[in-house]
Amino acid sequence: MLYPSGGHPPNPPQVRDLSLLPKAHLHLHFTGSMRPGTLLELADKHGVHLPDALTGGEPPKLRATDERGWFRFQRLYDMARSCLREPEDIRRLVRETAQEDVRDGSGWLEIQVDPTSYAPMLGGLIPALEIILDSVEEAARETGLGMRVVVAANRMKHPLDARTLARLAVRYADRGVVGFGLSNDERRGMARDFDRAFAIARDGGLLAAPHGGELTGPSSVRDCLDDLHASRIGHGVRAAEDPRLLRKLAERGVTCEVCPASNVALGVYEKPEDVPLRTLWDAGVPMALGADDPLLFGSRLAAQYEIARRHHGFTDEELAELARQSVRASAAPQDVRDGLLAGIDEWLKD
Repeated sequence: MLYPSGGHPPNPPQVRDLSLLPKAHLHLHFTGSMRPGTLLELADKHGVHLPDALTGGEPPKLRATDERGWFRFQRLYDMARSCLREPEDIRRLVRETAQEDVRDGSGWLEIQVDPTSYAPMLGGLIPALEIILDSVEEAARETGLGMRVVVAANRMKHPLDARTLARLAVRYADRGVVGFGLSNDERRGMARDFDRAFAIARDGGLLAAPHGGELTGPSSVRDCLDDLHASRIGHGVRAAEDPRLLRKLAERGVTCEVCPASNVALGVYEKPEDVPLRTLWDAGVPMALGADDPLLFGSRLAAQYEIARRHHGFTDEELAELARQSVRASAAPQDVRDGLLAGIDEWLKD
């Protein structure tokens, strides 16, 4: 075969570095953002005996599609969280999380936390949230990463607890809280049981970002839309099973915070190529890729974009649009959005 360049094959197309693609990170849990090495050091510091699944250097084998599997996942998460006992532990986690996000190209991070889980170690609910918010402000100043907090209620607790958290979240809206979420096993607790808490949050100017459509099907996503008036859905991938629901999400512009590596690790889908990224994309549903819990799933933000590229054939132009969608769905101020969107355009020019 003859080539025009003196008998040599043409150079392969340049592969742009996804860690340099500016993006927003909208689905990251607090303890789950920890570095594995940090967990080991904190466990040693506080005399916490960790199970082998958290000390082996590899992500634990998880499958949470049944209640026993979810219980194991939650138990590991709780063990990791028990290592966060002092304000300095919180500051270290937030600082290192910000560093990791910057390394992956994130220019804006909304980290999700249920402060009631940390309150017993940190002197109560209000001190816990204030320590977290102070740590976020400090890490943002040190790293240059825009950071805010989504306060999340626990689906396994009473809805009155969620109302208390919603009021607290609104109270700290001027200190860095931008959203209100609902996490844990969506097979427990109906979304409508938490409607009052979400009304309090929305009335206080916070965005609504409950989990739905991960462990259960499309009905979970519909409940988040109809009962909680969600502006974003944590995960939402199971909406792909219902074309009418996909149209509803697209028409309303509700963003799904899709976490491909997490979906596979928890057994929601068998393989990365099974995650319905293309189905949501083709339906016009906005997406914001997220890492969920890197500590347990073994990959951070840029790796989610790599899954879209490698397993779903997303072009660089499509990956850039995914990054834009993450920015548009964020609570970032307009100047931050403008800067990130300009950076995405520059990334495509390189």
